Amino acid sequence: MRRSFSWLPWVLLVIVIASFIGWQKLHQPQAPVAADGVKMPAEKVEPLVGTSRTGGVVSYNAAVKVAAPAVVNIFTLQKVKQQSHPLFNDPAFREFFGNQIPDQNQGQAENSLGSGVIVRSDGYILTNNHVIAQADQIVVALQDGRRAEAKVIGTDPDTDLAVIKIELDKLPVLPFKLSGNEVGDVVLAIGNPFGVGQTVTQGIISATGRSDLGINTYEDFIQTDAAINPGNSGGALIDVAGNLIGINTAIFSQSGGSLGIGFAIPAKVCQQVMNSILKDGRVIRGWLGISLVPPKQDDVLQPREAGVVVADVLKGGPAASAGLKVGDKIMKVNNEVITSTSHLINYVALQAPNSTIHVEVIRGGQPVALDVKVGERKVQSPDSQYIPLPQR
Repeated sequence: MRRSFSWLPWVLLVIVIASFIGWQKLHQPQAPVAADGVKMPAEKVEPLVGTSRTGGVVSYNAAVKVAAPAVVNIFTLQKVKQQSHPLFNDPAFREFFGNQIPDQNQGQAENSLGSGVIVRSDGYILTNNHVIAQADQIVVALQDGRRAEAKVIGTDPDTDLAVIKIELDKLPVLPFKLSGNEVGDVVLAIGNPFGVGQTVTQGIISATGRSDLGINTYEDFIQTDAAINPGNSGGALIDVAGNLIGINTAIFSQSGGSLGIGFAIPAKVCQQVMNSILKDGRVIRGWLGISLVPPKQDDVLQPREAGVVVADVLKGGPAASAGLKVGDKIMKVNNEVITSTSHLINYVALQAPNSTIHVEVIRGGQPVALDVKVGERKVQSPDSQYIPLPQR
């Protein structure tokens, strides 16, 4: 009897091993699919770091070797027209001097420098909108020495993102990191600061979910102390596995250089914007037609109150049509508790135009429920505090 069941432990061991392998495959990041059906690279899991005999990290060169080739330098050319002196337009003056007067309206080339990240092997690149805004020509320089002129596929000023495309083959690609980022994670910033050439700096994630900074209309920034400077705009913030965490966009600085407070647009937002641009040519967002302020809180010792207060209602807008009034305190939308003005703006932006949302407000101390038909937001570009572009 004992011999007949001697194989049972081996069968159980095989089942356990097979189950473990299956569990690993199930929990591995899946390759995302873009809006046009193209399969994107999957997020890497294993960190690419060099360690010492004691296990301490001594180098991040493996992660840099994987990610750096996909980070490009962007050169933009813009023709700036010079204002001619009014005297040059006088017919008598021009007749006296004949053809000896130089053409004062002739364009003068002006170069700016920025960065970008290749996110698809067929040439699609993510960068900041302010890097390529108003450019007459966009030139992309790869780490391997190749250069190509890029065309603009679409822009989203409200998040300060843009998608451009180059026609080159065998392009390196950075995968989006869509899983969670934790404060304290080591990150690397790659870009072209001050036009000196591709540069890598190292730091940590200082905070996540930064908003209400007045930089962009839609804010959900990753904050980092990795040094980023003018020219880093549109560059990559990566993790130690070589995944794209975000696009470097803005800094807090009194001098114009790095003070250890930089902001990057998360990869999840970048992917959403890119998919919308590829699908519709633009980013379509929901809109209510209201302006908001945080609730007034007199006692600083009390916990921060939930909800936001309606400061103004656009006449004829979706909120006005639904009966929303100035002074209403919005507590919930579709049963989701609203914690800040940016929370409500971002939530509504994700709703499809013409869809209906259920809004719970406090009016005069009494709860009021309203159904609001979401409108479509028009593009509005604020005065961004983005990383300035060095002139060349």
